[in-house]
Amino acid sequence: MFTRDRSFYKTFFTLCGTLVLQNIIVLGVNLADNVMIGGYSEISLSGVAAVNQIQFILQQIVNAVGDVVVVLASQYWGQKRMDPIRRISSIGVRIGLGIALTLFVLVSVFPNGTLKLFTNDAAIAAEGVRYLKLIRFTYPVFAMTTVLLATLRSVETVKVALLVSISTLLLNCGINYVLIYGHFGAPELGVMGAAIGTLVARCMELVIVVSYIAFKDRKLQLKWKHYLVFDRSLAKDYVRVGTPAIITAGLWGASNALQTVILGHMTANAIAANSMASTLYLTLKVGSVGAASAASIIIGKAIGADSGMKTIKQYTRTLQALFLSIGACISVGLFFLRGPVLDLYNLSEETRALANSFLLVLCVTGFGMSYQMPCLTGIIRGGGDTRFVLINDLISIWGIVLPCSAIAAFVLHLPPVVVVACLNADQVFKCGAAAIRTNSYKWVKKLTQ
Repeated sequence: MFTRDRSFYKTFFTLCGTLVLQNIIVLGVNLADNVMIGGYSEISLSGVAAVNQIQFILQQIVNAVGDVVVVLASQYWGQKRMDPIRRISSIGVRIGLGIALTLFVLVSVFPNGTLKLFTNDAAIAAEGVRYLKLIRFTYPVFAMTTVLLATLRSVETVKVALLVSISTLLLNCGINYVLIYGHFGAPELGVMGAAIGTLVARCMELVIVVSYIAFKDRKLQLKWKHYLVFDRSLAKDYVRVGTPAIITAGLWGASNALQTVILGHMTANAIAANSMASTLYLTLKVGSVGAASAASIIIGKAIGADSGMKTIKQYTRTLQALFLSIGACISVGLFFLRGPVLDLYNLSEETRALANSFLLVLCVTGFGMSYQMPCLTGIIRGGGDTRFVLINDLISIWGIVLPCSAIAAFVLHLPPVVVVACLNADQVFKCGAAAIRTNSYKWVKKLTQ
């Protein structure tokens, strides 16, 4: 049933553990931002939360661009062929930068119109616009850093990402503390202080990654000249494999933004409560995100190295058991941590009660997420089948979840907690489709030329 290969477990827990720590620190930065801004002003928190929905869409799409680099490059890594990996990385950087610059232009030309999609409160929108004016400059920097880290991840180099995240956390929190509240004689800048901290931290991330690639990395030996080369043949592979994954990420990011739209137009404090609940949830979700990333690398490498179906099936069954164990830990952790974390915020009683109710819903749906998400984005997509994930999301999210949630909110006028349950219901019923597809092994595809 399960693999007894010790190298599999060593690789999985090394990759997963490092990626989990990295993602915890990345989300720790977001949590610190939320706590510091939440302690400053609830209106400022809501404004930043609205802008973060725009960034969330960008992050999902750019992360998908990087994930496609991993899907393709990890199979070449299984064959120890470095040149195609460098060319794939070049393609990923170009696409990531193109997407980031497009969003930069959109929010620069239509800042007020963009914010009005997420809130109809003038004070919240005004704070959001102030934050957006500066935070938009992080978009291209984030895109380059993400794709370069994905390239390193595809060859099982993950420790540098942890170093990057630690540096970002320390720098961002330090600047936030000084500039949001005006400590040590600095001006009190509120949301602008938070934006400055994030921008400086993002620039530092890119400097660290580029320095590592230039002076430390010995596997890829990447040079600037590699990013001036465009390989048409590999670009066709990237577009064929990557288009469904990037569309999936964009639709998923947009669906999350629409969730905020639905909640934000129900009650004045629902958007703030949802921001706090989702931040804690995402902090614990990193266990599954790390597991999915590790699974994608392991499966891709096994397929590229022609390890055989017997080995791939053993790996797949073992990974599913690990996903379920991680899910149980996430749900239990979320249940016991919700009270202490909410105590960190300066909230009205109504907002706190809403956030607590949202977290109780996420305790249940989080277990389903911990199985279906790594199966779909780790095993199935990592094995080369990106179309199934797109079709599954189109049906479940856009065909079922969002219409039902909109009806619950705007037609039936149900309480926000019921709407949140509807918005997260797909995390449970997608488990069936994920289990059937994963254990059919129809997703195993050789992608190397």
